[in-house]
Amino acid sequence: MLYHKNQNVTVRTPARLHLGFVDLGGALGRKFISAGVTIDGFSTELTVTASKKFEATGPRSERALDFARELFEKWNLDGGCSINVHQSIPEHSGLGSGTQLALCVGSCIAKLWDIDVDTVGIAQELGRGARSGIGVAAFVQGGMIVDGGRGSNTRVPPTVARHPFPEAWRILIIEDSSDLGLHGTPESDAFSTLPRFSDNCAGFLSRQVLARILPGVIENNIQEFGMGVREIQQRVGDYFAPAQGGRYTSAAVAEVIEYLIAKDIPGVGQSSWGPTGFAFFDSDVAAHSMLRELQSQFTHLPQLGYKVVQGNNQGAVMTLADIKVDNNGQSQNNSTAGQNADHDSGQITG
Repeated sequence: MLYHKNQNVTVRTPARLHLGFVDLGGALGRKFISAGVTIDGFSTELTVTASKKFEATGPRSERALDFARELFEKWNLDGGCSINVHQSIPEHSGLGSGTQLALCVGSCIAKLWDIDVDTVGIAQELGRGARSGIGVAAFVQGGMIVDGGRGSNTRVPPTVARHPFPEAWRILIIEDSSDLGLHGTPESDAFSTLPRFSDNCAGFLSRQVLARILPGVIENNIQEFGMGVREIQQRVGDYFAPAQGGRYTSAAVAEVIEYLIAKDIPGVGQSSWGPTGFAFFDSDVAAHSMLRELQSQFTHLPQLGYKVVQGNNQGAVMTLADIKVDNNGQSQNNSTAGQNADHDSGQITG
């Protein structure tokens, strides 16, 4: 199997906020329709080099190796690879860390070994996008995303709407260092044991996406956008409450969110299973002003942290670099590309 033994590949990918499922009932044959936003401020970045054995360093390196070994077996590749995880999105925080790590590893290996596969194919090989397609779409192109849910023949839920997130808008992230979102078996159990999602509710939430969220993004109307997000958050949060202990996973984050709602901030909620919360603002000034207010107001919740981030309209970026050896026998990298292109030119494609 041909591989680029004198090169390595680095991929950096942003996190995403999952704003909620729009249709969990699937009355029309498509289940798990959802909306999300790609964000800067949290990222996974790693470098993969061909090697005779499997080895890895950095945060979540063992998980990265698991993905690599799985792909080597499925793609019948010889040897191994060396993975250096430079940084990782916080795990089980509601920011999509697992999918982004898997797609980073898979895209690097596909590039180095000239595997003809797109991002959706990598996601399918590694079992990502089983419910929501937001993470895969965030990796491919970023922005504000709505996926079409899972039908009977769906590989990964397709992107049915994608728009650039307004550059001036900011998102205030609320982190709880003492809690983790639902994941693994408890997450699967929640989906299998919760009651059927109301078809009337699914119709109502679909209208929020089409009549508020997407027009709000396109017309730069944060009030309209935010009210749509709030409606989804409240109804989906209440639906999942039996599994996560309330409308929001973290009681501390819930306290802050209720405070924001009382302040009439429209677009607030929890990303995925949490515990990470969020609030949307139309400017950097407004977001940082609220950050300082929350820091002052919630000193009794020291486990909380706050961060202002922007939307990301690019998605993952791949860099192919030559490996050169100096006079002392030490390898050095000479970067030759840093693009958003397909596996032949650097673009991460769907």
